[in-house]
Amino acid sequence: MASAAHHAPLSAGERATTQERRQFWLMLLFTIVMLGIGIGLRDPWPSDEPRFTLAAKQMVESGDWMFPHRGMELYADKPPMLMWLEAASFEIVRNWRIAFMLPSFLSALGTLLLVYDLGRRLWNRKVGVYAAMAALMCIQFVFQAKRAQIDPLVVFWITAANWGLLRHLLCGPNWRMYWFGCFCAGLGVITKGVGFLALFMLLPYAWAARQKWNGIAVMGASAWWRWLLGLPATLAAIGVWLVPMLLAARMHSDNPAYAAYVNNILFHQTAGRYAHAWQHVHSAFYYLPILLYNWLPLSLTFPGSFVRWWQGLKAKDARILLPLAWSLLVLLFFSASKGKRDVYILPMLPMVALITAPYLETMLSTRWLRALGALFLIATGGCMLGLGFYALHAHPAFTTRLAYERGFDGPADSLWWMCVAIGASQWLALAIFRWRRMHYAIVGGMLALWMVWGLWGYPLLNDSSSASELMANVRKHLGPHDEIGLIDWKEQNLLMLDRPAVDFGFSTPTSQQFVHAVQWQAAAPATRWLFIQEPSMGPCVDRSKGINIGHANRRDWWLFKADAVISGCVPKNSDEATETEDGSP
Repeated sequence: MASAAHHAPLSAGERATTQERRQFWLMLLFTIVMLGIGIGLRDPWPSDEPRFTLAAKQMVESGDWMFPHRGMELYADKPPMLMWLEAASFEIVRNWRIAFMLPSFLSALGTLLLVYDLGRRLWNRKVGVYAAMAALMCIQFVFQAKRAQIDPLVVFWITAANWGLLRHLLCGPNWRMYWFGCFCAGLGVITKGVGFLALFMLLPYAWAARQKWNGIAVMGASAWWRWLLGLPATLAAIGVWLVPMLLAARMHSDNPAYAAYVNNILFHQTAGRYAHAWQHVHSAFYYLPILLYNWLPLSLTFPGSFVRWWQGLKAKDARILLPLAWSLLVLLFFSASKGKRDVYILPMLPMVALITAPYLETMLSTRWLRALGALFLIATGGCMLGLGFYALHAHPAFTTRLAYERGFDGPADSLWWMCVAIGASQWLALAIFRWRRMHYAIVGGMLALWMVWGLWGYPLLNDSSSASELMANVRKHLGPHDEIGLIDWKEQNLLMLDRPAVDFGFSTPTSQQFVHAVQWQAAAPATRWLFIQEPSMGPCVDRSKGINIGHANRRDWWLFKADAVISGCVPKNSDEATETEDGSP
C-alpha cells in the first residue's frame, strides 16, 4: 500500500463493491465471535465486576437508579453510567450472567465500527477493515472488552467523540458532527471523568489549520460562534446526570451521606485522584512497556509505522497528524500524574490503529514484520506449552499455592492443560498459514486464545473466582427462616449470596461493623448468623464453635452464631479492606 498521503478520501456517494461488502460482513462476524465468546458462562469476577454488578442489581431491586449503593452505603467512587447500562441490560435479558457483560461487549463492538468508519471515510473501505482488525488484534483491547469494567465504555465514548470531531475537522465542515463529538465527550465525563480528553483533538487541528496542512477542513472566520457551541453541548451531556443528581442530593440534605457522596464523586475521585494519587503510583515511563507488551501484536508494526508516520507528517497529511498528536497528548496527560494504570491509555488504541491501517497492507508483505509475527507466535506458544507441561509433570509448589490462594478445588491439571491448548493453538496457526500468510496466522492464534479462555477458562475458574461456590456453601448452612449478616465483606459475597442479607457498612471500620453485627445477632440468636473473613474476627470469636466455610479470593471465611462470640471483645480494624486488594482472578 502506498503512502497514506496518496489515498484520496472516499467520495460520499461511492458505492461499495461486492468484495468490499463481503470483507465488511466477514470482519463484523469475526468481531462478534471474538468479543462474544464466553458471555453467559461466568459470573462477575473481582475486583471491579462484582462491585458494579451489585450496584446495578440493587438499582433494579430498589428502584433507586440515581444513587448507586454498595449494600447499605452509597457508592461514590464512579459515576453510575455503567451501572445504569448493566441494570438496563438485565431488564431486557433477565439474566445477570449475560446482562453484566453486555455493556462492555457492545462498547467494544461500537468502538471498532467507529474506527472502521473513520478509516473508510478518510481513506477507503479496505483501510477501514484494517483499522478495525488492527485494534481487535490488540491483547489489551480484547482483554478489557471481556471484562465488565468502565474502561471499554469510556473508550467507546471517547472514540465516538473523536469520530464526530474528525468528521468535522477532516471531512467537514460538519457542525452537527462537531457538536455530537462534544456531546459524546460529555458522556465520557459522566462515565469515568476523562471523556474531556477527546477535546484535545482541537489543539493539533488549530495548529494544522494555521499551517495549512493537507486535508484540513476550512471553517471560515464567521464560524467562531459555532465553535463556542461545543461547550454547551459538552455541558448538556454532563448535565444529563449531574443536574438530577444534585437536585436529588439536595432533597436528602438532612442526610450527610449524600453531601459526602457529592463531594467524593465530583472532587475527590476526579481532580483529587489525578493531582494527588494515592494508588497505583508509578514512574513517568510506566506506559512505555505497556505500549509494547499489552498492545501486542499491534505493537509489532511500530518500527514500520513510525517511519511512515514521519513521512506522512513531512507531507503535511492532517489525517496522520491529528490522531497521532492527540494520542501523544493523552499519553503525556496520564504520564504527568503519579497514579497510573495500564488501562488509562487504552483510549489511544483506536486512533493508533486508525493511522496504522493505511500502511498495513504494505507492511504485511515485508520480511521483517513476518519475522516478528512468527517470533510472537513461537514465543507465546512456547511459553504456554512450557508452563503447562512443566506444571503437569513437575508439580511445583507454586501450582498448589496458586490453587489454594484462588480457592480452586477442581482438577488442578485442567488449568495446565488449558495452557497447553493455548500454546498448541498458537503453533498450529503458524504451521497452517506459514510464512506468506503470517497475518492470518496471527488472527487465527488470537481467535484460538480467546476461544480457549472463554469456553474453557470461564467455566473452569468461575466457581472459585466469583465466590459462587463459597456462597453456595453458606446457603447450605442456613435454614429457611435463618438470617445472615455480613462483616468486612466483599461485593462478590453479597452478590453471589442470592438471598436477603444484612450488612453493617462496607467502608465502615471493622470494629464498628462487628459491634453492630453482634448487637443485631443478639436480638434473635437462634436464627441469625454472621459471615466474616478470618483476620477480622481477631480473638473475639471461638473458632471451635464457628464454621470454616472455605477459602476464596485469597481469604478464609467463617460463619458463626451468637454462642461463638466472646462477650465484650472488639476486634481491631482490618487493614485489608482496600480497593486494590480484592482477590482478582
